Order: sequence, then C-alpha cells, then structure tokens
Amino acid sequence: MIQVYSTLARSRVPFETRDKGKVAMYVCGPTVQSEPHVGHGRSAVSFDVIRRYLMWRGYEVRFVRNITDVEDKIIAASEETGIPADELAVTMAEKFSDAYRGLGVLEPDFEPKATESIEGIISIIETLIYSGLAYARDGDVYYSVRSLESYGKLSGRKPDELRSGVRIEVEENKEDPLDFALWKATKPGEPWWDSPWGPGRPGWHIECSAMAGDLLGNDFDIHGGGSDLIFPHHENEIAQSEGASGETFARYWLHNGMVNLGGEKMAKSTGLLVDLATILKQSGGRALRLLLARAHYRSPIEYSPELLAEAAESLERLDRFRGRAVAGDPDAAAIERFTSVMDDDFNTPEAVSLLFDLVREGNRFLDEGGDAAAIAGAVEEIVGVLGIDDAAAPLAVDHELADDEVDRLVRERDQARAERRFDDADAIRSTLDAAGVILEDGPDGTRWLRQ
Repeated sequence: MIQVYSTLARSRVPFETRDKGKVAMYVCGPTVQSEPHVGHGRSAVSFDVIRRYLMWRGYEVRFVRNITDVEDKIIAASEETGIPADELAVTMAEKFSDAYRGLGVLEPDFEPKATESIEGIISIIETLIYSGLAYARDGDVYYSVRSLESYGKLSGRKPDELRSGVRIEVEENKEDPLDFALWKATKPGEPWWDSPWGPGRPGWHIECSAMAGDLLGNDFDIHGGGSDLIFPHHENEIAQSEGASGETFARYWLHNGMVNLGGEKMAKSTGLLVDLATILKQSGGRALRLLLARAHYRSPIEYSPELLAEAAESLERLDRFRGRAVAGDPDAAAIERFTSVMDDDFNTPEAVSLLFDLVREGNRFLDEGGDAAAIAGAVEEIVGVLGIDDAAAPLAVDHELADDEVDRLVRERDQARAERRFDDADAIRSTLDAAGVILEDGPDGTRWLRQ
C-alpha cells in the first residue's frame, strides 16, 4: 500500500482515496507576477512525478493546478513595470506554461484562473459571514481567525502564539491583527469586481479555496504545494473551506522542499534566482528533472551548474544504455523494488539509485554477450514515471524576438557576466544567436544587431 507523509498528520499514513481507484489532486500553481525560476520548476516536477506514479499504479487522476492572476504581488509588479496587471499576468502565465512544457510536466486536467472564479469566491465569503466566521468593514471582508477553534492544525501555530506583523497583514479595519483579508475594497488603478460589499478584488487565500472546491469538491485526496505555503496560505485555505462547508477540505497535504542556492532559499524575496527558461534553453528539461529527482521531494535541494552538469552526464550514460539494449518485458524483481521504494512516500532518490544500478547491470550483460531486454524494459518503465524519457525536450526558442525582449536579454547577459555566471551568459547568447541577433561586446557595453 502507498504511504504518504501528510503535513497535517505529521507522519506517514496509508493512502486511501475518497473514491476507489481515483485520485482528486490540487496543486497550488504560480502567482504570475514575474518569470519562473528553478524553485518553481522544483514544485512542478515534484507533483508531476507523484501524479505520474499514481497513474502508473492504476489510479485515475483528476489533476488541478491553478493560476493566481490577481494578487498584491502582481499589482506591485504592474506598478513597477508600467504594464497593466491583466496583461502582465497573461504574459507571465504563458512563460510558466512554456517552462512546464520544457520540463516535460504533464498538462493539468484543469487550470482555473482566480479571475475566472469570482462568483465562487463571493459565494464562500457570503457563507462565512453568515456563519459568523467573517465580517465586513468599509468594503473589506476579513476572516476572524479566533472564531475557528481548529485554526492552526496544519502548521501547528495557534492564534495566541502568532504575532502581528509576522507574515500577517496589519490593517486598521481588522477587529484582530491576526485576521486576514477575504475581499479587498478597490483602490485607484487596481482591478476590481462588483460584490455585495462594493467593488473590490479577492484576497489570495480565498482564491484557492474556491477553485479547489469547485473542481474537486470536499474531502478531495491530495493538496500540494511548496513548504513555504504551509503558513499562512494553506492554513487559511483550510480555515475558509472547512469553516464554510463544515467538512474536511483535503485528506492529505503534501509539501515539496525549497531549492537553495549557496545554502539560502531561492526566491524573489531573497534575490537568489536562477531563471528557469535560461536553464531549459541551455540544458533541456531532462537533466534538471534528474537533478531534482535525486532529492526526496520533501527535502531541500541545492542547485548549482556543477550538479546540473553531473546530472547531464548521468543522462548520457542512461541514454547510451537505452540505445544499446532492446527493451522487452520488464524485469519483475526490478519493478517490485521500484514499486516498493515509490510506495514509501514517492522515494525518488532510491528510485534513481535503482535505475542506475540497472543500467550498470544491463551494460555488464551486454558486454558479456548476454540479453538485457528485461532490464531495459524495467529502465523504460522507471524513466517514464520519473519523466526523464524523451518527452522533456529543450525549450523552444522564439526566432522573432521583439526589440524590447532583445534589450532585456542583453541586460540579463551583461548582469550574468558581471556576476561571473558565465554559463548563464553563454546560454543567453545562444538564445540570441538562434534568433538571428549578433552581439558585439565593447568597452562601452554590448550592442546588438540583427543578421
């Protein structure tokens, strides 16, 4: 039986689905205010592997990954760039989609957008107000954290242990500093929708409650996301959804670990970023997927160009064997071992170790003139589940880059060179070369022209 580590239970527990033979799965997708980085790729790949494995085990998986396309960060980015918030969100959502395809991530069955879910959001808020769990103030609506006795059950943080200002929005209209916004009254220049409380927009947390509930119902099986979302985002999702319905929101809460760069979390907030599109154009998605699979999805992982290069070399060994051997029926013992390690909370490090043990054994058989068909069959099964078969191809290059996009890439390359990130700089130059852009580096900077 599959065992999963649920953050809610704080332990490994048997995986028992709501509906026999089916899995209802919701993963928090991106907030689309800027380009994706490798940390975003880690979350997408983690849950893609989990989804692939569940499908391989015979489950019918209904997979939902949302897009947060209205939120404070998007509005702030819009003000900074001068690009209207809705246009910025569409552009960045496309960049995320391109990156996911470059990583070989399967398309979601449903990809709802927050801006398309306003009616459901308003309905939940109305229910929470009626139930006494939320209140309206001057066009804003807030959730009353202390009104829900079970608040804090996911993160282990109880209201009396929280301090105002620690990832908590402090606003004058609140009855309690710990309360959080469900609906925000409109401000000049911000997107807005009509509501019973006046024109405004939804708070971040309520968006996922509405989208998950609409497409999966109550008591769905898996809710996934990064470990940085446990508090307050996922904690608040539970409070809203269970407060409104009186039923369990999600059975199992799975959280992937963060990607670190030089020992610190990769995130826009830390300023430590590795652009995902650049990596995909340079190396393709398979090497990065393998690098990520070498760590358990719940564990933090260090990223570096050297580790990515090691993963690429390992892929070359894998592909050489796949090219030598003709796959037959998979070796039963190998498949049993693979199933055992993956049933243990999707233990991809052990699965990768098994994979390369099989490659070494298969090469030895072939070198001795033996038959490696069964081993090759098992290898093909494993690479398919891990998503490191041929599906994760290099990200396609736009051969008609607009001038402003060329200017942006040239600036990024100059910054990469200044920071001695020469692999990144070379990857950007390759992208520009493919688009027919010639770079000329001189003492006064870099100038470009088209071929």
